[in-house]
Amino acid sequence: MELLLLLISLLCLVFTITILRFLLAPKPPAAAAKLPPGPTRLPIIGNIHNLGAKPHRSLADLAKKHGPLMSIKLGRITTIVASSPAVAREILQKHDKVLSHRHTVLAMEVLDLHKFAMPFLPPDSKWRNLRKVCNSYLFTPQKIDSYQELRREKVLELLEDVRRAASQRPGEAVDVRRAVFRATLNSLSSTILSLNLGDVERSQTAREFQEVVSGIMEEAGKPNLGDYFPVLARMDLQGIQRRMKGYLENALNLFQWVIDERMRKIKSDDLYVSPNDMLHTLLAIGDDDNREGAAAVDPLSIKHLLWDLFVAGTDTTSSSLEWAMAEFLRHPDKLAKAREELDEIIGKGNHLCESDISRLPYLQAIVKETLRLRPVAPLLVPRKASEDVEICGFLVPKGAQILINVWAINRDPVAWDDPDSFMPERFLDSKVDVRGKDFELLPFGGGRRVCPGMSLGLRVFHMMLGSLIHWFEWKLPNGIVPEKLDMEEQLGMALHKFKPLLAVPTPK
Repeated sequence: MELLLLLISLLCLVFTITILRFLLAPKPPAAAAKLPPGPTRLPIIGNIHNLGAKPHRSLADLAKKHGPLMSIKLGRITTIVASSPAVAREILQKHDKVLSHRHTVLAMEVLDLHKFAMPFLPPDSKWRNLRKVCNSYLFTPQKIDSYQELRREKVLELLEDVRRAASQRPGEAVDVRRAVFRATLNSLSSTILSLNLGDVERSQTAREFQEVVSGIMEEAGKPNLGDYFPVLARMDLQGIQRRMKGYLENALNLFQWVIDERMRKIKSDDLYVSPNDMLHTLLAIGDDDNREGAAAVDPLSIKHLLWDLFVAGTDTTSSSLEWAMAEFLRHPDKLAKAREELDEIIGKGNHLCESDISRLPYLQAIVKETLRLRPVAPLLVPRKASEDVEICGFLVPKGAQILINVWAINRDPVAWDDPDSFMPERFLDSKVDVRGKDFELLPFGGGRRVCPGMSLGLRVFHMMLGSLIHWFEWKLPNGIVPEKLDMEEQLGMALHKFKPLLAVPTPK
């Protein structure tokens, strides 16, 4: 009885203290900004249950109810979601400096990746130096132009691989994404390292590297309880950090081996001439102590920069091209129109060159429309507020995670007519571009965090897509009609087609 009375007394005391704290707490000014509106939160989990397997779609649906600037709670993380071009402009242009830090997930902290990989670094001096290296040495128009003949060779190799498959196994389907991934891997590895990691003799390496890249993108994009509830972080209940560590070690060990081999040849052979590739450029910058930005490319930074280039370049290009080919097969009239343009401008039997792209407005429109409907990173890489900021009359608090739902923005009915339809024609008389200046179309992001390799990726995308439809007729296997083609999505860190696209090529 005494114990019961004691418990009741303690409860009364706690209740009284809580009430007094509430009554005596200083009240915020009446005009103080509040968090943006959002869905009702459940105890402990917040709005995690609202995300589902396709958070870009779930958040877009919630934004229709709660507005283009919305707040949700993911466990203990306050998250602000932008879902319209106007709000994206506020974040990426007006408040870009305050909102350009990164919110990193645990998968990106494995092996201290967030301390070295450029996409996850805070916008500090190290990040600025790496960005300067990319903009001034790796992705200048002149540098990209200098590698275009090499890229053209890799496109010709892709065409030969498809032609060989069509002749050896007539009527059999080709896994489009796998074929393009191998060609993209070859193109990048030749440009960056002067190696063909995806050629026939190294097909096992190509398969292994594709598994590593796919694994990294999948694990990094999985919802992780440890991200939402810090008390669970060290437990790794889902095994995400453990698997991510294995993938990262494989990739980083490969790049370290390549760097060591190059350095060994340079030091042991006085007559050795380094190839004119990106690795040579990075090593040369690192050796020149007087060159501005040299500190940004120490050996550890080079290894992680190679990781950035390969993981981003191979996965995004192959995925985007697979979506484009899928849309073509669903819309034969669009495919016929694109092929007609190529036959007229390039000529039957002639190969496409990068200098031809500017003369192919319909091909350019198809690329833009594919990136609009199927942005590779539909929520971009999460940002973080470095201080309190007011947007559209609402508070974005310091430390909040910022998600820019470009999937919703790219389908905004205010900005786009019939936004869910594949209509490349919408871009023929439009000046809207994908380079981050037009906020209704942001597949590569915008502001200071816009993708540095965008120009190179676009060239490869145009060349491979145009060449594949110029040299081959394509049809769906097993009598599948276009209307029945499965277009189900799978979201990891990037937006993939859930079922691989299988298509039957016939040489023209």
